[in-house]
Amino acid sequence: MKKKTVIFIFSASSFRLKLLHLSRLDATPLPPVRRVFAEFAGRNLFFTLLMILFSISSLCASESDSTSDPTVLSSDISGQTAVSLTIYNVNMGLVKDERELNLPKGTLRLNFMDVASEIIPQSVYIKSITHADGFSVIEQNYEYDLLNPQKLLDKYVGKEVKLYSKNPYNEREEIVTATVLSNDGNPVFKIGDEITYGYPGRIIFPKVPENLISKPTLQWVIDNADGGLQKVEATYLTNGINWRADYVVVVNDTDTRTDLAGWVTIDNKSGSTYKNARLKLIAGDVNRVTYNRGVPAPAMAAGAMKSQREDFKEEGFFEYHMYTLQRPATVKNNQIKQIRLIHAENVSLKKEFIYSGTSNYFYSSYGDTISNQKVGVFLEIENKKDNNLGIPLPKGTLRVYKRDTEGSLQFIGEDSIDHTPKDEKFKIKMGEAFDIVATRKQTEWKKLALDTYEASYEISIRNHKKEGVTVKVIEPIPGDWKILKSSHEYKKDSSKVAEFPVKVPENGEVKLTYTVSMRY
Repeated sequence: MKKKTVIFIFSASSFRLKLLHLSRLDATPLPPVRRVFAEFAGRNLFFTLLMILFSISSLCASESDSTSDPTVLSSDISGQTAVSLTIYNVNMGLVKDERELNLPKGTLRLNFMDVASEIIPQSVYIKSITHADGFSVIEQNYEYDLLNPQKLLDKYVGKEVKLYSKNPYNEREEIVTATVLSNDGNPVFKIGDEITYGYPGRIIFPKVPENLISKPTLQWVIDNADGGLQKVEATYLTNGINWRADYVVVVNDTDTRTDLAGWVTIDNKSGSTYKNARLKLIAGDVNRVTYNRGVPAPAMAAGAMKSQREDFKEEGFFEYHMYTLQRPATVKNNQIKQIRLIHAENVSLKKEFIYSGTSNYFYSSYGDTISNQKVGVFLEIENKKDNNLGIPLPKGTLRVYKRDTEGSLQFIGEDSIDHTPKDEKFKIKMGEAFDIVATRKQTEWKKLALDTYEASYEISIRNHKKEGVTVKVIEPIPGDWKILKSSHEYKKDSSKVAEFPVKVPENGEVKLTYTVSMRY
C-alpha cells in the first residue's frame, strides 16, 4: 500500500482547522460533510481532535481500497470443459483449451496452469467465449521456472531453512535451523557459528518461493468488465507432438488382391495430456520457419481389420487435407497412440518385376560383363473409388504381410509413400527377387562425331521360378537418343527413359538386345 501524507494546520487567530492532503496526482478533496465538520471543530478543540482521528482513519481506508493488488486467480485442468487438438505432421500441434472460471470484476491476474511444456509462447491467444466485449488482456507471460530440488535450494541461498536428521542412538528426529550459504551441487549450510556441507538429513523449506512454480503456466493480467461465471478459451501452438500414417497391407495367395488398413500413429512429447480431446489431423507439407524432425513410428501389427465403423472424416482444407476423428480421444503425454484411419477390402494390385539400368552405362565403352544384377519387386495400387479406395492418403509407411501355407501372417516388406491424392497410383518396393537375376554387357561402342555415339547392349534375364514372369527393363538413356534396332518392343516412357517389357518363361532365359544412337 502506497502512503499518503496528511498535514493539519491550526490558525491561531480563528482556531480554525485546515487540512492539506498531499499525495500523488490522484488526490481527492474532502467530502462536503467532512468540511462542515471541520468548520465546527475549529470552535472546539475536543471536537477538533476527534475530527483528526476520524480523518486519518477514513483516508487510510480509502487508500487501501484504491491501491490494492489485482486479484490472483489460478486455473488448473480441473476447470477444463473442452479441449481441441489439431496435429500437423511437422512435429507441431494446435491446442484449444476451454475452461469455466468465476472471474471477479476489475483487474485480475489469471494463472492458467497445465499447459504443454513445449508450448510456443509467441502463439498464445486467450478470449472469453461468453463475455467477449468486456474481456481484454493487458499483459501476458509464460512462466516456466519449474520447481525442483536444485532450484528450490537456489532460491533459499542466504535464507533460513530447517534441517531434520535422525539420531542414530535413539532413532529420534532432531531439528536445527540453518542458513543456506551456497548450492553448487552440494549445499553449504551455516548452523550457529559453524559451516557444514553434506548434511545427511531432510531439508524443510517454510514455503515455495513466489517466482517458482510446479508446472508450466500461462499468466495474464486481465481487465474484466463483467464479473461472474465465464467460459474462456486459450489457444496456442506446441512443439513435440507429431503424427504419421502407418498402413498394413495383407496380400492374397496369388498376389492380385489385398486388404489395406491405415492407422494414425501419434507421438506426444509436448509435455501435456489432452483428455477427451476433439482430434483433427492435418496432412500436407505445411511450411515452418524451423522444422523439428519427428520420431519414426513403430511397426503396427497386422490384424483387427474387420470393423466397418468410420473413425475419421476426411475433407479438403486450404491446400492440405484434414482428418477429423468422429469421437473424443485422450492423448497422454509421452505416449504413442494409434487410431484406425481407413480400411479397404479386396483392393486389386499389380506385382511388377523391374530391372533398372544406370546412366553410367551410356557414357563410355566398357568390356566386362556385369553379372547377377538384382531385379526389384514392386506392388502397384491404384487409389480409385472403383478399387475400394479413392480417398487422399497421407504419407507414411506401408508394411506388407502374406499368409504362409499354415495360414500365419508373415512380413514380406515395407516402403514409404508420399501424400497420394485420389485417382493416383503408388508403388511399394518389396525388395529384390530371389529367383530372377540379370546379366548385362556392352556389345558395341562407336564414336560417330564429336558429340554423337552409337552403342549396343545385351541384357540376359534368367527366371528360376516355377511360373513365367514379365520383367520391365528400364534404361535411362541420356541426351537426344534413338533406338535403331531392338529384339523387343519398347516405349519411350519419357525423354530419358526407354522401357522394355520382357516375358521370361518358367526356368527360362531371355536376352534383350538393342542398338541406340545418342547425341549429348
